[in-house]
Order: sequence, then C-alpha cells, then structure tokens
Amino acid sequence: MQLRLGDTVPNFTQATTQGEIDFFEWAGNSWVILFSHPKDFTPVCTTELGEVAKLKPEFDKRNVKPIALSVDDVDSHNGWVGDILETQGAALNYPIIADPDKKVSDLYDMIHPNANAMVTVRSVFIIDPNKKLRLTLTYPPSTGRNFDEILRVIDSLQLTDNYSVATPANWVDGGDCVVVPTISTEEAKVKFPKGITELKPYLRMTPQPDK
Repeated sequence: MQLRLGDTVPNFTQATTQGEIDFFEWAGNSWVILFSHPKDFTPVCTTELGEVAKLKPEFDKRNVKPIALSVDDVDSHNGWVGDILETQGAALNYPIIADPDKKVSDLYDMIHPNANAMVTVRSVFIIDPNKKLRLTLTYPPSTGRNFDEILRVIDSLQLTDNYSVATPANWVDGGDCVVVPTISTEEAKVKFPKGITELKPYLRMTPQPDK
C-alpha cells in the first residue's frame, strides 16, 4: 500500500513494549510520529530512540505521541531498551511496536525491496489527530534522523493549520511567515495587524501570527 499525503493512515492492532495497542485508540486526539527501524540492536537507531526519549517533553508540549517500530519481537525490544538506557542515558518513555509478521511494515510500505527485502527502511510518518498523513521521510541506514527538523515540521503544520500562512525556507518557531496566495493583500492587512511586507505581489511576509 502506497501512502500519500492527506490519506487516512491504516489502523492496526499490534504488540508493543507497552502492551497490545489498537493504533487509532492509542493515538486518540493527539498527533503521532511513527518511525521505523530495520532491526533491534542497530547502532544508529539506538541513538535515535534515546534522542526521542530525551525530547519527549517537547513532543508532549505539541500534543504529539511518539511510537517506534522494529521488526523484532517484544522480548527483543525489551532487551534493546536496556541498552538504550545504558548507552544514551535515557529511559524509553514511549512504545516500540513489535512487527515480526511485518503486518504494519506492509501496511505503511516500509519494505523497499531494492534497499533490503528483509527489513524495514527507516521511515518517519507524521499523522494528525484526524489520522491523516501529513509528512513522510525516508532515511538511508547511514544517516541518523534529525528530530529537531521533525519538531520544526510539526510546529509548521500546527501553525499553518490555524492561520492563513505558510512557512519559508529554514523557518523556525517565532520567525516571519509567508502570507498564502489565496488571500489578497487587502484582506491580509486585516487578518495580520502586525503588518505585511510585500516583496512581490505573490511573496508577502508577516510576523508569526500566534506570537
């Protein structure tokens, strides 16, 4: 199954390090970041799982639930959790899905045969509270994921869902935003009382409206 932005993601019931979950029920009204790993006890993924554990307060502030996936079973995951604590100094505070039957990997198209037909690629899915897919990223095995970037994207998605703005290149929370082209400059001046800077008729900037 190929998932595209805006699709409703598939639900599943699967064992995790925090017990069996129904994914939609577990997600509730939160945003979700689902990120996959090719197998347990892999070095780059160990650092990533520790980093997300350390960033959990930042995800909590944004109403985001992290959940990881690896194709090994729960017993293997639980052994890996000990290594993550020992090497990364972070206790795992979110679930890892066990996917030995590759059910979830197939549902979310995480098996890329030309990379490796036996294991999942290292994917990221950002899913909104309506269970819509809002972002996908796929990383090669040699490159650790940038979770600051993932937080930045979540900030952008949550901002632009609520205001008639987009976020420009390298934007971070608090930076100036782009006025969307679907509203006129006259309307934008009313919507954004902090002011509009018109660089081109199609390129208009305004201070971040919720700051």
